[in-house]
Amino acid sequence: MIEIKAVIRPARLEPLRVALRQLPEFPGMSVVRVDGCSATWVERSEPYTIKRDLLDYTPKVMVMIVAPEEAVEKICTTIHAQAHTGRTGDGLLWTTRIDSFVRLTSGAEAAE
Repeated sequence: MIEIKAVIRPARLEPLRVALRQLPEFPGMSVVRVDGCSATWVERSEPYTIKRDLLDYTPKVMVMIVAPEEAVEKICTTIHAQAHTGRTGDGLLWTTRIDSFVRLTSGAEAAE
């Protein structure tokens, strides 16, 4: 199993949910509201102020999905297609291998 995480703009969540639910292999997702800040290398046109740093945090949404390896490419492609606007601050998308997990409903353990 693979864990897919994406930090995206909140406005892109609903179009993403609709697109993911179209995929037959979509296993469901969890969503968490998070705040993010720009990387230090991001160029700014306005001069530095403490106020700018304090307001640098912007609301984002983290989407978390645990999916079988064969579904990961299609899910990641869908996330990228729905979340990408081409502007700074679109977010991040990454995957992590999961060695094992337990389904809380059934108690069934699964491992690859």
